[in-house]
Formats: sequence, structure tokens, C-alpha cells
Amino acid sequence: MAKLSEEDKLLRIKIAKRLKKIRSESGNIQSKFATDNEMDRQLLNSWENINNDRGMTIYSINRICKIINITLKDFFDDPIFKEE
Repeated sequence: MAKLSEEDKLLRIKIAKRLKKIRSESGNIQSKFATDNEMDRQLLNSWENINNDRGMTIYSINRICKIINITLKDFFDDPIFKEE
């Protein structure tokens, strides 16, 4: 796998932070959210970890969005993605 650019790393961190925020706002702790939605808790943990070198696919982001009833546009239309 090619090394991520600094811009890509920043985007990965923003996605992890956004994911954690919307999961927290759903009122669930990580393990309950994972269990309730038939997800692997460790995988969810790795997605939310800003120090993880691997990001998540757009398909996984879309799955999370469907679980919490938001669109991909809603996910990415957050002030965190407007920050430099």
C-alpha cells in the first residue's frame, strides 16, 4: 500500500473523529453500538482510533450512516471537514 500523503492522513483523522462523534451522539458506547448493529467492536474501535494507519472504506461509512439514519452528505457536511 502506498504511503498516505499528509492531506490523506488529515482526512483519515477527521473521518475517525466524525465517526466517534456521531456514534457517541447516538447514545451508545462503542461495544453496545457494535453489538446492536452486528459489527465487530474491535473493527469499530480501529475506525475511531485517530492513530490507526488504516482508514475505512466509503462503503463502511455508508453502512454507519444508514444505521444512524443520516446520509453520506450529512456525514461529510460537518464543520470538521471544513477545517484546514
